[in-house]
Amino acid sequence: MDNPTCPQTGAPMRRDVRPMTLRYKQESIEFDMPGWYSDQSDESIHTGEDMKVSDRALNRLKARNEGLLEAEEMRRIRKKLALTQVEAGELIGGGPRAFQKYESGDLLPSRAISSALRLLDADPTALAFLRRPSPQRQSAAGAPPKRALGVRQKHVA
Repeated sequence: MDNPTCPQTGAPMRRDVRPMTLRYKQESIEFDMPGWYSDQSDESIHTGEDMKVSDRALNRLKARNEGLLEAEEMRRIRKKLALTQVEAGELIGGGPRAFQKYESGDLLPSRAISSALRLLDADPTALAFLRRPSPQRQSAAGAPPKRALGVRQKHVA
């Protein structure tokens, strides 16, 4: 975005960072919000990248309020367990890219993910339990492939 003008006054806006406060339930958080700001009014324009800053601040505030792990704590526990982000997502839950999003603050973890990480932080040996193949995976590995419903198979002699 190149040199936008203020929608209210028509004056040029300038790139800046200003303090912003978000409130969630009874708590608030103040952070520096990048954007294009007008010196002649309270107008501001924010890009998608700018909005990520406020989204991450809101996720941090929600995590604190709801008792969920914050991004830095999730990263600390994952590294303590010597897991990559992909391994953590596959073993603990959320999928292969989930921990990338949790640790950047782009996505809040569920209560279940937060609880599992807290338990693993307290007892890292429990990770061995998650690494064991489940009975469903074991039986699926040794079972013949399933036929699609309604599809006849030809027997060739």
